[in-house]
Amino acid sequence: MTGRRSQIESLSNPLVKRMRLLREKRHRRAEGLFLAEGLRIATEAREAGVFPAWLFLGPDGAAHPLAQALVADTMAAGGEVIDTTAAILSKLSGKDNPQTIVGIYAEPATTLAAIDRNAAPIWLVAERLRDPGNLGTMLRTGDAVGAGGLILLGDSTDPYGVEAVRASMGAIFTQRLVQARWDEFLPWLRSGPGELVATWLGDDSVDYQAVRYAAPTFILVGNESQGLPADYAAAADVRVKMPMLGKADSLNAAVAAAVMAYEVLNQRRR
Repeated sequence: MTGRRSQIESLSNPLVKRMRLLREKRHRRAEGLFLAEGLRIATEAREAGVFPAWLFLGPDGAAHPLAQALVADTMAAGGEVIDTTAAILSKLSGKDNPQTIVGIYAEPATTLAAIDRNAAPIWLVAERLRDPGNLGTMLRTGDAVGAGGLILLGDSTDPYGVEAVRASMGAIFTQRLVQARWDEFLPWLRSGPGELVATWLGDDSVDYQAVRYAAPTFILVGNESQGLPADYAAAADVRVKMPMLGKADSLNAAVAAAVMAYEVLNQRRR
């Protein structure tokens, strides 16, 4: 199936109005689509074999060789390439100085049952993660350490919101992403191999470098302000903490996940 190329210059175009609404979560869910802006993120998606249903190009959008490759592959995959104006890109992205490329992608429907836990030695799990910047950072960390993906538990921020997608720097396309409840996740985890490691400041926690981690390792971090619920920590195979030598009593959730992920990775490298 070959896509097509068209041109849109009117802010009142029905497709522009429809895609602009993707900045809102309820419309993303209704459409099953999300917005990603910028040549870098779109190129990361392309390299992961993911192509937009619609690719909006600004006046200078197609000049870069990577953009030209993106245009060709999008059309080859059946997507529509739309040459448009900076004003329309601004309307889509909600930014005064938008990127020259905006892609509209289908949300992948990934469930716990679809995950091959043995596909990667590390998996990140976050409970009630609220900050889209932290979510994007965790996806980037997962990509960097070769993790399989990120499992979001409970009422977490929308991973397909514009801010989270932007913060992921393209890792939204390289990492498996699952949203689930705790009462779904724990039985699934216990149905196969996997060590659950909770970051926890309780008295029964041990130093994070004192543990020899077994693969696949599921690193569990809690909510930014409240941490993990006690029963979640109690259900873990091991509870770990990092030394805090200053005034702060805890690390940022995404930073804690990164420290843990690299400790697990470095143990495997050694």
